[in-house]
Amino acid sequence: MVVPRSTSSATDYNARHLQVLEGLEAVRKRPGMYIGSTDSRGLMHCLWEIIDNSVDEALGGHGDRIDVTLFADGSVQVSDRGRGIPVDIEPRTGLSGVEVVFTKLHAGGKFGGGSYAASGGLHGVGASVVNALSARLDVEVDRGGKTYAMSFRRGEPGTFAGDGPDAPFTPFETGSELAVVGKAKRGVTGCRIRYWADTQIFLKTARFDYDGLVDRARQTSFLIPGLSLAIRDERGLPDTPGADGPHEEIFLHDGGISEFTEFLAADPAVTDVWRLQGEGTFTETVPVLDDKGHMTPTEVERNCAVDVALRWGTGYDTKLKSFVNIIATPKGGTHVAGFEQSLLKVFRKQLEVNSRRLKVGGDKVDKDDILAGLTAVVTVRLAEPQFEGQTKEVLGTSAVRAIVSKVVEQELTANLTSTKRDLKTQSTQLLEKVVAEMKTRISARLHKETQRRKTALESSSLPPKLKDCRSSDNSRTELFIVEGDSALGTGMAARNSEYQALLPIRGKILNVQKASVGDMLKNAECASIIQVVGGGSGRSFDLDMVRYGKIILMTDADVDGAHIRTLLLTLFFRYMRPLVESGRVYAAVPPLHRIETVAQGRAKGEVIYTYSEAQMRKTMADLNKRGRNVKQPQRYKGLGEMDADQLAETTMEPRHRTLRRVTLADAEAAERMFDLLMGSDVAPRKDFIVDNAAGLDLERIDA
Repeated sequence: MVVPRSTSSATDYNARHLQVLEGLEAVRKRPGMYIGSTDSRGLMHCLWEIIDNSVDEALGGHGDRIDVTLFADGSVQVSDRGRGIPVDIEPRTGLSGVEVVFTKLHAGGKFGGGSYAASGGLHGVGASVVNALSARLDVEVDRGGKTYAMSFRRGEPGTFAGDGPDAPFTPFETGSELAVVGKAKRGVTGCRIRYWADTQIFLKTARFDYDGLVDRARQTSFLIPGLSLAIRDERGLPDTPGADGPHEEIFLHDGGISEFTEFLAADPAVTDVWRLQGEGTFTETVPVLDDKGHMTPTEVERNCAVDVALRWGTGYDTKLKSFVNIIATPKGGTHVAGFEQSLLKVFRKQLEVNSRRLKVGGDKVDKDDILAGLTAVVTVRLAEPQFEGQTKEVLGTSAVRAIVSKVVEQELTANLTSTKRDLKTQSTQLLEKVVAEMKTRISARLHKETQRRKTALESSSLPPKLKDCRSSDNSRTELFIVEGDSALGTGMAARNSEYQALLPIRGKILNVQKASVGDMLKNAECASIIQVVGGGSGRSFDLDMVRYGKIILMTDADVDGAHIRTLLLTLFFRYMRPLVESGRVYAAVPPLHRIETVAQGRAKGEVIYTYSEAQMRKTMADLNKRGRNVKQPQRYKGLGEMDADQLAETTMEPRHRTLRRVTLADAEAAERMFDLLMGSDVAPRKDFIVDNAAGLDLERIDA
């Protein structure tokens, strides 16, 4: 049935129903369009807008310090030593430069007028949006020996009769006034912006993220060498560094992105940090504002400066950070595409030249082989970059790809072919690492294909010392990696062979945190573990190919057992990390003591297992209080001292055992701890041992 359209509803909708939002009203009506959300993320976005304006000044060589202060009353202040916002009258509007910047959308000095050769701001909406979403904003500008001041309430200029956003406010009626409130020292320029976010706009739970602010400040200080950023927290909030009083951190890194690369890198170095720098030009047609206020298509020549810092380490993870005019581009873009393109081209050429010496064979290196162990910071600077979308996460300027590729190709080739002793040694080690990664990838692929071709009737290539289980159901199967043959013998009798497999290892395996990939693969114990687990290693690890649902590390409850467990966890963390991240790696918890009570009358004798000295003493005290006679407690020094029934009951039988799941709540923190405890740098480990020696429980040392 067709419903006839109401003629009245069509005729009642006309031009008078259209709402025109003037000035900053649109921002307050739809804040999410400008800052994404009205929670803590949106609050931080506003702060970045103000900070980035100060950073752009520093990027242009104006000013060397930025101070950010979080006040207890909820306000925040950003101070800089840049040129200061213009205070003279803008001819088209008749308003001061300060009022134009803070009240007019799409107004600023970053539209190609020559004020900024490269900047983070592109749209001229940052300061005005923050002003519109603030209950109060105060700005002070130092220029020409004077200090100018102006205040706004929710984007409207006027004067406050007191401190804070709740003070009486009088808006300007006939004309706005940029007041002179003091004198500035000769040659001193800059501005101070303090604002209170509007509680009518932002959620009550919105808070400034101190840790996020510190991370961004640290990153910016790396990208602009010589720029000092001071972050001060006076809020006194619990669970923050400033909980007990004002807390300030200052970030200043003269080493630039070379120092940034060293900061990001966690693994031992194969090469030093190499700096690749250069520039190129390109032309593009853009609309330019002429003297009459018209946008005219004009062909302009752009300059693109390329600065890359990179180093390779012994690991296989890749850390690549990319920036355009200090804007982070986490999803890459044309500059990253050009960087990776030139890496592949240069290494394929060098491996072809050195194929006989490096025993490359007929295989071709892949991009992942080169990126393994790479830590790099890729930065480009150019005027008016084009981004894909409003989030500025992907650079879209197509000409940048060829420029970055050319610079990286020239500079990297020069390093790899250098005759200087240090560079020559590093280049040789790097090429050998890339070839090893390539061979590992190919071996893993062949192993995976072999595993897929196998059927239950075919012979297995698994190591003979593996005592496998009968079931192939991953929801049930468990692999116990046990310490030594004595534990294997007891474990064989204690296990349920339907779903529990045993793999013995001989003593302490290789410390893979210090060793290269090649050394790790040559080690018999490491190779056996990787082969039995079945998922491969490193970048090619496939969680779906793992043969067991649980991997359980079953070592003695002593110092040596803890050391072996740490070495095993290092292997899983470095080369089979998805297993740990998915929560499929466990540590068995065998008991330390066995306490047996004597039967008395109707009371039967019972067996109690304890897992620490303190628990044993408490249990003994409780039994004595109850008048129970106890045989001499048995102290287990190793799994081999248990009989099969005891091992099954305490450590292997799912109904009674205790397992500790190994998790990675914070992968980066865990990696730093692994590097501290197991890495090749001895000095930090020595300091850690000395600092924590007082807290050691001496009874845990089996001496």
